[in-house]
Amino acid sequence: MSKGDTPMVRQYKEIKAKNSDKILFFRVGDFYEMFFEDAKIAARELEITLTSRETGKDNHVPLAGFPYHAADNYIARFIEKGYKVAICEQVNDPKTTKGLLKREIVRIITPGTMVEEKILEAKENNYLASIAAFRQRWAVATLDLSTGEFLATEFEGEKAKENAFDEFCRLSPAECLVTEELKNDSFWSKNKDNFLINFYPDSFFDFSKSEKILQEHFSAFMREDMDLTALPGLVCAAGALLNYLQENHSNTSHVKKIIVYHPDDYMMVDDISRKNLELTATIQDGKRKGSLLWVVDRTLTAMGGRLLKKWLEQPLINKENIVYRQNIVEEIREDISLRSSLLQHIKEIYDLERLISRINLGTSNARDFIFLKNTLLLLPPLKKILNKSKKLSSLAENIIILNEITDLIARAIKDHPPVTIKEGGIIKERFNPELDRLREISGNSKQWIAELEDKEKDRTGIKSLKIRYNRVFGYYIEVTNANLHMVPAEYMRKQTLANAERFITKELKEREAIILQAEESIKELEYNLFQEIRKKISRTTEAIQTSAATVAQVDCLLSLALVSLDNRYVKPEITLNDEIVITEGRHPVVEQVLTESLFVANDITLQAEDRFILLTGPNMAGKSTFLRQTALLVLMAQIGSFVPARQMKLGVVDRIFTRVGAADDLAGGRSTFMVEMNELANILKNATRRSLIILDEVGRGTSTYDGLSIAWAMTEFIHNRIKAKTIFASHYHELTALANTLSGIRNFNIVVKERGEEIVFLRKVVPGGADRSYGIQVARLAGLPVELIKRAKEILSTLEFNKIAWKNEVAAVQEGQSDIMFSVSKQMVMPERNQKIYSEIKERIEHLDLVSMSPLEVVQKVHELQLKIKHNELEEGNDDG
Repeated sequence: MSKGDTPMVRQYKEIKAKNSDKILFFRVGDFYEMFFEDAKIAARELEITLTSRETGKDNHVPLAGFPYHAADNYIARFIEKGYKVAICEQVNDPKTTKGLLKREIVRIITPGTMVEEKILEAKENNYLASIAAFRQRWAVATLDLSTGEFLATEFEGEKAKENAFDEFCRLSPAECLVTEELKNDSFWSKNKDNFLINFYPDSFFDFSKSEKILQEHFSAFMREDMDLTALPGLVCAAGALLNYLQENHSNTSHVKKIIVYHPDDYMMVDDISRKNLELTATIQDGKRKGSLLWVVDRTLTAMGGRLLKKWLEQPLINKENIVYRQNIVEEIREDISLRSSLLQHIKEIYDLERLISRINLGTSNARDFIFLKNTLLLLPPLKKILNKSKKLSSLAENIIILNEITDLIARAIKDHPPVTIKEGGIIKERFNPELDRLREISGNSKQWIAELEDKEKDRTGIKSLKIRYNRVFGYYIEVTNANLHMVPAEYMRKQTLANAERFITKELKEREAIILQAEESIKELEYNLFQEIRKKISRTTEAIQTSAATVAQVDCLLSLALVSLDNRYVKPEITLNDEIVITEGRHPVVEQVLTESLFVANDITLQAEDRFILLTGPNMAGKSTFLRQTALLVLMAQIGSFVPARQMKLGVVDRIFTRVGAADDLAGGRSTFMVEMNELANILKNATRRSLIILDEVGRGTSTYDGLSIAWAMTEFIHNRIKAKTIFASHYHELTALANTLSGIRNFNIVVKERGEEIVFLRKVVPGGADRSYGIQVARLAGLPVELIKRAKEILSTLEFNKIAWKNEVAAVQEGQSDIMFSVSKQMVMPERNQKIYSEIKERIEHLDLVSMSPLEVVQKVHELQLKIKHNELEEGNDDG
């Protein structure tokens, strides 16, 4: 503290000292002010003016601020830049308080505690998450304060930590709480740029403390059915979340229940596979457009959009549940009347989840009440529509009709109320007798003012005389300078202007007191009535949340029906067999980008006896599209969606694994090849017979022989040990030989048509293995220098001599005559005769005098060289025979 500090500056410093890691929004009248270092940060980050205020001799305080009603925009910008914000409000009435106003922190805003509608993405959850461990059990808890959704799950066993981290990534929280024990774990160093991470001591996650917090919170809502004693890790994680929110002054009254779920009830899709398959965002720019969600999301409400994203990230594995969704989608798709009715009603429904949360949190305004009323009025006809449906009627019982609330809002709130709730103008007439009386007083007084103005004009003869009002001087009589000589003696001068004088009279002052007292009473009474209505609405929170969840579910099913109808999708047959059979399957995203005539559909069959497809073919031919397409169709089928194909039969898959593309982890000290091997290790450790494995190249990040050895051994391991349904795309054509000895492997390739030096990708997958990659042709298409392409062809011709030695080695391995791959790799060099011929031809070409030779002579020389090469190849062939 400084001796020259004013009382308000001292107050600011005391509050700031307890919130040193936050930007302090300090309420001063109608402004939020920031002082000292916070002001400098605000000026820099928000690009607002930095000023200063003198608080004593030679004492200047840096200052920056903005009107309180603009706070949401500035909060959003601070949060986006990684800051936390503390809101400090005046907690007593300036009109009745003498001296320094009392101020307190009323809320702390962090990325995981935001609820502002303008800040949040409508179709994205904003999760605050925590990870906790208790006696070898690992738990993840997440809470979206903007909707009241509280989720928690627990893992045990040797993979508990790994599974907890993967679930954490799936939820992609805006902010997370982590025990300090994990501070040095590599997971956090890799993800430090993806999440806001708060490390807390173990005591913050203490079981007894967390259990007490949960019991106190949920006992307020009579949750006697909740028994979490069998899930100690979950208790620690969930309790820590509520503790954090309480410390940050966050209202959690709308968090009515905790949903305990089990990841084993859903298809597991790890974080790497979600990214590779681009389920909800593209790899390239992280945008929704271009992802699977972009294709299937035709939801009409924000609630439906958030739920559909969850469905994509957690496909079902229970056949009955999948078929249940499928049948509803089918009914909506086929029944045009049902579809039309649902569209008409659901498109008008507001975001009930976030709306009721704001009402509980006290951040709502009167317009939110109107939105709520209009939405609740849509629920009875929607329930009627659902009851008429064969498949949807089971959902109708979860639509709860709240006529009392709609009637209350209809009687109380004006149809077009202002945004502010403390300035009046929101409550209808005849709702409250006292309010009507005060309004009558105010209205009569204003009429009295108008009549007084007319009377004074007549009495004084000053035709330009005006009676006006402002907040500083109240009511006054204004007379221009030209008419001052006509002002009566009883007028008392109040203010002098450049062109006029302002006066008051005793009579006007008495009436002013009556008017202002009535208007203040009106504002106060309207605000109190608004708060009473808000409390009554809050008591129906659980009912509204239940209806909201049902509307979201119907919205998702309607979305899937609309997409299937517009995109010519078919209903997949879900079986109990171990199979994936797709006829004329199409990539759901790629076909949206290409015109219909350009996309080539393909078939695939993976069954118990033919469960491993080895896919070869050149780059750019469409291998990656085919791989991802298969995985996406399986995933779509298991969320209950129809699929882009002519026909599909699917035995439910428990997990989808992908190893696609190349990436490094420089921060973690891992090369591209190490990342690839880690991904492969994860697959081999966790895949089961019911899994689908998608592999797009393995072993390309090391030497050819090392890589081929790994790919060969991996293929055998998956085929013989795991027995998962697998598609492996590889440029190692040598692997095609495995189909001769391993019964479950089949070779397929992507058809390519050659036209001289040109190649055409036909995008068609056909049986059989490819024997070349066309890499040089693709390099030429990419625009590499002609000289480089020519030299590459020369090198390729030389390297292809090694094929004979390779074929001999493969035969030896298959016949059991060689235990070590490439034991004869030293033989894989150019034969001595070839080396001699090559040197001779090279020398003759180098000595050609092309400048002095005629075109015919050049042709003759080239022809001689061709004959020399052919003669050598014939001799080599005879020797091999």
